[in-house]
Amino acid sequence: MSVFARVLRRWYRTIPQNEYGSLLWGKYFRRILIKLTFWFFGLTIGFSILYAFLPIPITPLMLQRCWEQSWDSKRELRLKHDWVSFNNLSPHLQLAVVCAEDQEFLEHEGFDFEAIEKAYTYNKTHKRKRGASTISQQTAKNVFLWPGRSWLRKGFEVYFTFLIETIWSKERIMTAYLNSIEFGDGIYGAEAAAQHYFKKTAKSLNRSESALLASVLPNPLVYKVNSPSTEVRKRQQWVLGQMRMWGGKIDYEVPNTPRKPGFK
Repeated sequence: MSVFARVLRRWYRTIPQNEYGSLLWGKYFRRILIKLTFWFFGLTIGFSILYAFLPIPITPLMLQRCWEQSWDSKRELRLKHDWVSFNNLSPHLQLAVVCAEDQEFLEHEGFDFEAIEKAYTYNKTHKRKRGASTISQQTAKNVFLWPGRSWLRKGFEVYFTFLIETIWSKERIMTAYLNSIEFGDGIYGAEAAAQHYFKKTAKSLNRSESALLASVLPNPLVYKVNSPSTEVRKRQQWVLGQMRMWGGKIDYEVPNTPRKPGFK
């Protein structure tokens, strides 16, 4: 008997039967679904717990970019990524990305529903769509998921955002975010970006450099840190103004999110 035949017979024996020998396919697939569900929750919760303490070595986006680079003769195959701890991330950069990307980061539990509502209203009447993803959502997407805009991916993003907001601290979310975010083609994380663009460590980034890095995040493959456009420079100045409004610091213990009339 061939190996294939033995495997097929062994699999056949796993299918439940009734007293008349009829195969109970419904029961069989329910068992598979239950097993897959347990495996899914076990693995995702397990990795979320591990990543609460361990460095995240690589992300799906990094792998996708390497694949794209390998097929594009105009792009260099490059993957620069150096994980650093929370204490080795410039406080200026932490504040800059909060001001640029998610000013309710310290207050929300993963989702900014007011921003989502505003984006939904805006997108109904504009061709150019506006996003409302929080830093927590972006971290969940960068660490666990593939790039894209499908409803399936968005559903998984909601699930993983809930996981990390439940298991991780805000400091850990910020650490994972700044170590995995894309700052240019093949440049991932604050340390790699600081070394590549400024020849210094992520810890020593100043206010202006931090604001510039945060200003390219909407699309780091279009907006360039090393050759910033007028639009990027304007955004950099806006981010610096927001940082001053925050008092030049970010306080995780006692959130110092500005609460002023007209503040956006």
